Parts: sequence; C-alpha cells; structure tokens
Amino acid sequence: MKLFLKPGACSLSPHIALEEAGLSYETENVDLVTKKTASGGNFFEVNPKGYVPALLLDSGELLTEGPAIVQYIADQAPARNLAPANGTLARYQLQSWLNFIATEIHKSCTAFFHPLSKDDWKTAARANLDRRLGLLNDHLADKPYLLGNDFSVADGYLFTTLSWMKFVGIDLATLPSLAAFQARVAARPAVQKVLKDEGLA
Repeated sequence: MKLFLKPGACSLSPHIALEEAGLSYETENVDLVTKKTASGGNFFEVNPKGYVPALLLDSGELLTEGPAIVQYIADQAPARNLAPANGTLARYQLQSWLNFIATEIHKSCTAFFHPLSKDDWKTAARANLDRRLGLLNDHLADKPYLLGNDFSVADGYLFTTLSWMKFVGIDLATLPSLAAFQARVAARPAVQKVLKDEGLA
C-alpha cells in the first residue's frame, strides 16, 4: 500500500494507523499547493479530490477520507485491536468518535489555516473548539483512551488534530486530561517512528 501524505496534516492519522498495525506500506509526500507528488506526478491523477490522505491499495484501488482509511487499516490487522469488531456497539462508538473528531475538531481548525479566513470565522471556530475540547477533556479524565483502556485509530486521529492546537492558540496545559492524553500517545513507539519519518520530531 502507498499512503499519500503531507507531513503534519490529517494524513498523520492513517500514517500512525499503518505503523501501529504493523502492515507493509510506503509513503509519498504531496505538495498541496502545486498538487505535485514527491516523484513529480500530478496528484489529481491519483486523487481527483486533490487532498490527503489517499491510500493506494495493492489492488490499484484508491481509498480516501481519513475515518474510512483508518478503519480499513485496522481491519487488515485485527490482532492489533485498533478497532472493535464490525457489527458491535463498540465499533459504532468508534465511528461516533471518528465523526466527532472530523466534524467538530478537524473542520473547526480549517478557519486557522485557510488563506481567506476572516476574523468572524475564526472567532466562531474557536468558540466551538473550546466547547468540544472541554467535552473531550472531561471524557478522558478517567480513561487513557477514547474507548477506554485500548488505543484505537480514533486516538491517532485525535492526537493528530490536537497537534494543531499550538497554531490555533490553544494551550493544552489548560486541559490537563487532553495534555496527558497527547503525551501518552506521543510516547507510543509507532507514533514516535511516524513523527520522526514525517520530520516532526
């Protein structure tokens, strides 16, 4: 498999999932401004959506959208317990967290990275982030990971989005459960390797 990514972007989440799963994979960086891949290709020819992550499967099929990609990866290595079994309530809880992170955390951060963003958009996004991060901080007050004791692909996605808070102007030290979560995930060997590979550590 090949993961097309931009270091530090949302593609960090499936990169972590691939490493945690112990699967064989390769990566290729994408310049999201020029839409060129590191090998000189036109990224639109890989993914017509034009954004990362994109996972090219060994079959030649392409899978896009982070929450779908990380669940696919988890299902390729069930022994790693990165996602509950399909059809269980726990799996739907995982999907609930993936959707929450995507729509409430990830998308709220767009206001702080989009070149045409205006102050009113940033103000609204910041207010939403404050509420949602407070909820997450409370949720993680008595458990190490989103689903309880076991790390899942949702935790890799949350870790990715929380890494952007320094650009948003939110100090995780004010959210002690989230700060502890972030340190806990960062200490995982697979995460350390991915951060090094992406030039983030």
